[in-house]
Amino acid sequence: MNEVLTLAEIESQFPSEWILVEDPQTNEALEVQSGRVLCHSKDRDEVYRKAVELRPKKFAMLYTGTIPEGTAVVL
Repeated sequence: MNEVLTLAEIESQFPSEWILVEDPQTNEALEVQSGRVLCHSKDRDEVYRKAVELRPKKFAMLYTGTIPEGTAVVL
């Protein structure tokens, strides 16, 4: 995909998926507002492998679903 999508467009097109976003535009709090989707999948590891393969200079990883209660997130 070459077009820049807003966060709302990404969330609506790829519900409950992991997203690799190239050249993300962020707000002051560094929250992703828009960017180009390079890869998306329900499988997180597949998206991580694609990031290693493509090696984008500036990117963000997003999850568009709800993280279950009690899940630990490591940054």
